[in-house]
Amino acid sequence: MKTRSLGASVVAAALLLGMTAACTSDSDGSDNSDGGGATEEGGGGGGTLTYWASNQGTSIDNDKEVLTPVLEAFTEQTGIPVELEVIGWNDLQTRIQTAVTSGQAPDVVNIGNTWAASLQATGAFMPFGSEEMDAIGGADKFVETALATGGAEGQDPTSVPVYGLAYGLYYNKAMFEAAGVQPPTTWEEMVSAAQATTDEAAGVYGMTLAAGSYTENSHFAFINAAQNGAELFDSDGNPTFTEDGVVEGVQRYLDLMQEDGVVNTSNAQYDNGALAVADFATGKAAMILTQNNAGATIAANGMPEEAFGVVAFPAPSDAEDDIASHVAGINLSIFDNTDNKDGALQFVEYMTSPEVQTQLGLPFSTLPVLVDTEPSFTDNAELAATFTDIYNNRSAPLPLVPAEDQFENTVGKAMNQMFATIATGGTVTEDDVRSALQTAQDQVQTAVG
Repeated sequence: MKTRSLGASVVAAALLLGMTAACTSDSDGSDNSDGGGATEEGGGGGGTLTYWASNQGTSIDNDKEVLTPVLEAFTEQTGIPVELEVIGWNDLQTRIQTAVTSGQAPDVVNIGNTWAASLQATGAFMPFGSEEMDAIGGADKFVETALATGGAEGQDPTSVPVYGLAYGLYYNKAMFEAAGVQPPTTWEEMVSAAQATTDEAAGVYGMTLAAGSYTENSHFAFINAAQNGAELFDSDGNPTFTEDGVVEGVQRYLDLMQEDGVVNTSNAQYDNGALAVADFATGKAAMILTQNNAGATIAANGMPEEAFGVVAFPAPSDAEDDIASHVAGINLSIFDNTDNKDGALQFVEYMTSPEVQTQLGLPFSTLPVLVDTEPSFTDNAELAATFTDIYNNRSAPLPLVPAEDQFENTVGKAMNQMFATIATGGTVTEDDVRSALQTAQDQVQTAVG
């Protein structure tokens, strides 16, 4: 890999990137140093590719076990060796930032798809123009909403999807049957079902939320705002967090704990999704909003797959849009200074082939990013069909602007604080929400300029 200097504006853009890992499940925090990325002597030298993979499995070692035979098969097919490093989510974005500013980078890297526009703004990544897109099999092979996460609208993408994820509303079948309620199709039905299954005296609630996780909170700020027809940024990339639809969407989500009383106030301390998933799997909550890769955690807590069902996250009956998830997942990017562009493109084509998508879908619990490819993360046809429909038809990308990461950081943490206020006996009014979002908007606007 060649070392190249980056302009001051590129370095500044890279340093603006926040530390979000909003696109996948929490990492295990393991030490995963394999000796760093490519140097001038490594990378494309001798045809070898260096690949930084994100931690998708149960551990760094698990990822290596899963990926090693896949990469060996690529080498056997193409004659191109691949040097693998798996990097945990706590470290991945910092490693990418360092690679951008130093020029000491791998050939190919996994990125959280919500980082795509921010990383694109650095100028350090290869655009997938028509020639490059044709080399990996063409844009038409990808699910349209997934490909839309590849970078800012109107520009050639600098990343393409490789692993798909989407939110669904999981519900406990036995608890629903006992309460005499049906899987909800509207927000109002969801709240009613949650109230019917809540028994505070027994410590059982209708829903559980990762209300102390700023990434989870920011996701549902986006989804609820989208259901109201509201945008978080205008066409010039300026934040519009105080728009009525955004404020009302955030208030609606907070009120699950505050007004509806269907979420345990202890959830304000849940700073990761695994804690909420454990409550659902152990019968402390009848419903949870979580992504399709939660199955392993649910099973690890003793809940069999046949004990729960999944429906799309419902919108209010008068909603302007039926968005049920953001397009969650992982993308692949090629560093622009690679010495092995042809090999890198072959690798991206291989990783986004139907065969490899199917092979990796089960161990990583991900959805295929390709049209006409069946998910392999579950044998449950109904579950697979539900998530495929959500991902393909009822998901939208988070804002495709460089400041998206700052939205997650500011709005998500503001919601953390508002949930904490509710949990400690305080009240959060719509005026309070608007004020908190105004503060977040001012912070992001200052950074945007």
